[in-house]
Amino acid sequence: MKEKLKVKSLKFKVFIISFCFSLLTSHFSLLTCEAKVYIDISSPAFKKLPIAIPEFSGPSGKEISNIIRDDLEFTGLFLNIDRSAYIENPSQSFNPRNWSPIGAEAVVKGSVKEERDLIVIVSLYDVFEGKEILKKEYKAGRELIRPLSHTIANDIYKTLTGETGIFRSRIAFVAEDEDGKGIYIMDWDGNRITSIGLKGNIILTPRWSRDGSKLIYSAERNRQWSIYLLDFMSMTERKVFSSKGTNIVGDFLPEGNDFIFSSTKDGNPDLYIMSLKGDNSIRLTSSHSIEVSPTVSPDGQCIAFVSDRGGSAQIYVMRRDGSDVRRITFEGSYNTSPAWSPKGDRIVFSGRWGATNQTFIINPDGTGLTQLTTQGNNEDPSFSPDGRYITFTSDRDGFKGIYIMRANGESQKRITPKNLRAFGPRWSPM
Repeated sequence: MKEKLKVKSLKFKVFIISFCFSLLTSHFSLLTCEAKVYIDISSPAFKKLPIAIPEFSGPSGKEISNIIRDDLEFTGLFLNIDRSAYIENPSQSFNPRNWSPIGAEAVVKGSVKEERDLIVIVSLYDVFEGKEILKKEYKAGRELIRPLSHTIANDIYKTLTGETGIFRSRIAFVAEDEDGKGIYIMDWDGNRITSIGLKGNIILTPRWSRDGSKLIYSAERNRQWSIYLLDFMSMTERKVFSSKGTNIVGDFLPEGNDFIFSSTKDGNPDLYIMSLKGDNSIRLTSSHSIEVSPTVSPDGQCIAFVSDRGGSAQIYVMRRDGSDVRRITFEGSYNTSPAWSPKGDRIVFSGRWGATNQTFIINPDGTGLTQLTTQGNNEDPSFSPDGRYITFTSDRDGFKGIYIMRANGESQKRITPKNLRAFGPRWSPM
């Protein structure tokens, strides 16, 4: 139970350094103005904000400004004005009279210097008021250009919406290559795909701890199902639970010291809670039915899971102690893989309707069922840390891959390459 495996991949270590220690992509605040919300993202009638992002001057300026533009565009909150319409040259000082005629309401300008590190100075302007509302200097190694760009996009997003952006978040998933199945991590937009180097005959969807410092997952190795923990801080993997039969991890509890899982160790697949220390497990369900895919609400008070106690696989919700079990899905012949939104106000899941599996959203009380996908099979959904986006697996292109979309089903796009069979994505915390 205590055995540990040191993760040796240098490439992966560099990736994790940029993930766990965001100060390596450091920034120093030079100017911030009083808080003003330019886009009320909570309003269903919000208007897209017209924004202009000229190419930054200097080395890598075009690449950095393009990443920022792509980040903001995917949110659906911004209207990027075509650069061919710009009047003001990037080297000129900001003049609101050059931007009002083309409809811009916000302008992002920047410059890049490349010394030992990249040094980027970025300014965000309010065209209507004709003033600078954000100015920052950023510094990072050239190999961290994408995290640096995502950090800038986060700061712009925060300034204009008052909310925290997701552009520094990651997605963990399972992929299959010539060496078998393994766990991978990539940026939210599908870039910097990196293998952790941990393999198994079968590896199932990994789950993040709430602070993003650990992953927990199930794997079948040497004909035995076990649950493993990967600690990014110590760069080690260790087995936290193993028994005869099948053991499939569900989720961390918010406190971070316990996890919930499904196991056949006592006969039928039932749900249990156990400490990461490997202490005795607490059994939550006990029936002749199959209980799998548990996921814990953000406040830790409720658990959504899958059970066939009603005759077919459906989504149920119960309290953390196993009491007050309620069925919330009544349509579809096979509903599975539930995942809570970060606010706990919605549950996304995969459901079989007809001949294919599709992705749906539902309220925890069973109301508001909405279908989000229609093409191919769409499974393994997971919310972004702000709840505005969803990642999922789809085979609509004939080959399983990871996709992302807005939480209303808009802007669905594949983010893993077609030559990589990828599935089981889970979005990281902020």
